[in-house]
Amino acid sequence: MKIPLLDLQAQYRAIQPDVEAAVAAVFAAQSFILGPHVQAFEQALATYSGVAHACGVSSGTDALLMALMAEGIGAGDEVITTPYTFFATAGSIARLGAKPVFVDIDPLTFNLSPSRLEAAVSPRTKAILPVHLYGQMADLDPIMEVAVRHKLVVIEDACQAIGAEDHGRRAGSIGHYGCFSFFPSKNLGGAGDGGMVTANDPARAARLRRLRNHGMEPKYYHHFVGGNFRLDALQAAVLNVKLRHLDAWSQARQANAERYDRLFAARGIAGKLVVVPPVRKSRHIFNQYVIRVPRRDALLAFLKEKGIGTEVYYPVPLHLQACFRSLGYRRGDLPESEKAAAETLALPVYPELTDEQAAYVADRITEFHP
Repeated sequence: MKIPLLDLQAQYRAIQPDVEAAVAAVFAAQSFILGPHVQAFEQALATYSGVAHACGVSSGTDALLMALMAEGIGAGDEVITTPYTFFATAGSIARLGAKPVFVDIDPLTFNLSPSRLEAAVSPRTKAILPVHLYGQMADLDPIMEVAVRHKLVVIEDACQAIGAEDHGRRAGSIGHYGCFSFFPSKNLGGAGDGGMVTANDPARAARLRRLRNHGMEPKYYHHFVGGNFRLDALQAAVLNVKLRHLDAWSQARQANAERYDRLFAARGIAGKLVVVPPVRKSRHIFNQYVIRVPRRDALLAFLKEKGIGTEVYYPVPLHLQACFRSLGYRRGDLPESEKAAAETLALPVYPELTDEQAAYVADRITEFHP
């Protein structure tokens, strides 16, 4: 049996007529830059995420970069974040000349550990950038308490967590900014790159809209140096169609995750050879279903032989990346992140995954661990 890590073709077949009609409408209007499709998607996304303002941008990476730029973060500043995440989180900080300061993760959620946060704050700290990894929100209440106490900005990296919740609040609605990615593999994925920045403060939202368009308003009048960070109308049209299906897709991912839990328990390998980290009492939307296993790389190779798509997110924590060597971190400095990087493996959890496919995955893992 061949089971991909993600089956976007199956998703597309179910919505193809609506997507093609939306794209055709953009071509008929010949309005490709910003315009009504982008505005409609921004409003829909703001409503969905429970936030006042949303600004469509060119990628999740640019969303992070813009939020940092909007706060004037640059050379000499420090931004606290997690080392166990996609590179763009820390890369955006470094691109502006600021210094990423890494805080280790909670081993149960893989998210930045609030208990370790206060010790990382210095007079140069300007912001905290927590990541809602794999679709589960970081524990934001204690993070916000530290931010308020030290007058810091909080930028939520919600690129993997659209629709996730913490105590009933949606990702991107609690911090000063929320950053989203619509990379095709996300729960809400476009037909290419795209992103969004959310904010509740109207002044911040206005600055974001200028930033994405070279700091310009009105045309040819530039208040500051921004960039070309605009979301394409074609992407917005596709995403507007997909947003209507997002909750159903996320619920299917949740059901698939629960099914894996039951299958591993029934085979007697849960908590022994396969460790499924518990979910906090929040809405986890399972952008990835990630397990911890001994001999992770050997299992990955075995599953590949059996036709099962898997992925390691992420094999090298950011504090050990060559490009950040100048920061002075060494192996052993952030042990929970390093342990997660050595043990975690993502399994197929896409909405269209069938009972038969999930059972095949569980059977092959059991076969590897007799």
